[in-house]
Amino acid sequence: ELVSTHGYSQNQILVWKYPSLVQVAKLTGHSYRVLYLAMSPDGESIVTGAGDETLRFWNVFSKTRSQKEAKSALNLFSSIR
Repeated sequence: ELVSTHGYSQNQILVWKYPSLVQVAKLTGHSYRVLYLAMSPDGESIVTGAGDETLRFWNVFSKTRSQKEAKSALNLFSSIR
């Protein structure tokens, strides 16, 4: 997916499906234009900052339970063949 931020008339965050570029979600909540966007290290959420001097955290890309269970590098039996 792609995430774009917009301002002035809508002050929204849009999530697009890639490569078809079909709009998946419209996130609203800021009262001024969205200026900043960053993704969390786990890739599940984003944070946006706007001209209204607020930060908003959005849980956009939540993973299913099986995808969250990553293999630990400390588990020696997972890499032995």
